[in-house]
Amino acid sequence: MTRTATLSPDKVPADSKPTLDAFTKNIGFTPNMMAAFAHSPIAFNAWATLLGSLSKALDVKTRDSIGLAVSEVNGCNYCLTVHSFTAEHMAKMSAEDIILARKGHATDPKRDAAVQFARKVVENRGHVTDADLEAVTAAGYTHANAMEIVALVAMYSLTNFFNNVFDPEKDFPAVAPAGSI
Repeated sequence: MTRTATLSPDKVPADSKPTLDAFTKNIGFTPNMMAAFAHSPIAFNAWATLLGSLSKALDVKTRDSIGLAVSEVNGCNYCLTVHSFTAEHMAKMSAEDIILARKGHATDPKRDAAVQFARKVVENRGHVTDADLEAVTAAGYTHANAMEIVALVAMYSLTNFFNNVFDPEKDFPAVAPAGSI
């Protein structure tokens, strides 16, 4: 059951409105998570800025795979529905690749290293080993890329925590519950 209202367009705080309107125009509708997150212009705009910056990191399949892996670990069913939808429709990932990403893997060896690293970052709260960092750099990622992976983990965790706390109504097709795959 949702724990906060999704704001109607006339109730969105003035400082959240430009950001929410931009998302709505870009996506074609207003996702419930964003209409709820807009309650706090500070938190919502900070997240939107981070999302915009990190949309330039890595490639879309790797970003979506990381989002799926992190959301699985954090048990965020809202984000799993969103990332499964975007992975299929925007990143053109197969259903098998989406499930594999949720498990922290990918068929592409380089992407697999990034997703495994991201999963270790979230599972171990950043306390990865030297071998974990060496594995992702040996796969062809730079230290700057590894930092981007950590930032993606943080950004996806932020939305996971927001959605787990406030539980907005899901507005993307349902997926198998976290932990059941």
